[in-house]
Amino acid sequence: MSSSALPTLNSHQVKDVDALAQERFGISVDWLMEAAGWQVARFCPDATTVVCGVGNNAGDGLAAARHLHRWGKLRRVCCIDLARLQGAAARELVALRRTGVAVASDVQLDGAEAVIDAIFGTGLTRRPEGRFAEWIEAINSSKLRVISVDVPSGLDADSGVAYAPCVQAHTTVTLGLPKPGLLAGDGPQQAGEVWLADIGVPFEAYAMAGVRVPPDLFSTADRVRLDPVR
Repeated sequence: MSSSALPTLNSHQVKDVDALAQERFGISVDWLMEAAGWQVARFCPDATTVVCGVGNNAGDGLAAARHLHRWGKLRRVCCIDLARLQGAAARELVALRRTGVAVASDVQLDGAEAVIDAIFGTGLTRRPEGRFAEWIEAINSSKLRVISVDVPSGLDADSGVAYAPCVQAHTTVTLGLPKPGLLAGDGPQQAGEVWLADIGVPFEAYAMAGVRVPPDLFSTADRVRLDPVR
């Protein structure tokens, strides 16, 4: 599908839509996170390691890890700081641990065929630092196939500026609607193959946030590959 035929969703609109989905339509962030994790997991091969940050993007990664574990495709899960997970992301951690999956506090990519990048989502507005930067560099130096959740970590979701360091993704699974930074600036180079995945956000919630979605989007498939930006 041509990306020019679709509206985009900036970082402020993402927050608005999440709030509207829950408060107006009764669809919780937990539900959306679960759907996001399932969609991302569908793109992963055997022996996938999941690398998580500390926000809702990390929760998407933890949800994906649980599905990969069910399917016998999970290699390992790593999280930068488990103590900083809150809300729905913290609940995803509890659910994952109850299946017997341990979560490492250091990045371990040995033995993996692919890695899910769930470090940063749409809220990043400056260059990654400290352990966040170290983990991004570890992903890039691993030479593994990288599947990024929503946007590659280190990419500004609104402007398309790739801060240093920034994950170089092979595939980006963007959730609900494309983010403008995937289509501008450094975005097309960093994102790799971009797929748009349905996570069940009501189109009415998008409309209330000022975004008009084509009514037939996802009518025949729940994930759509976006044409490369030229």
